[in-house]
Amino acid sequence: MSKKDELVLKTVKEIVVKFIEVGNISPTSFGNHFKNIYKTVKEAAGAQSGDEEDKQNP
Repeated sequence: MSKKDELVLKTVKEIVVKFIEVGNISPTSFGNHFKNIYKTVKEAAGAQSGDEEDKQNP
């Protein structure tokens, strides 16, 4: 797993935990929400220009 993937996963975890804490996501619907949030964060992370990892691995 790349450093970028680890950062995306950690970010998604923090977002989902916060949504559960404030009551926007129930633990029973965690799976569906996690997948959608993960996809969105991963796409946003991939859209960043000047990504150091991409420069190192063209």
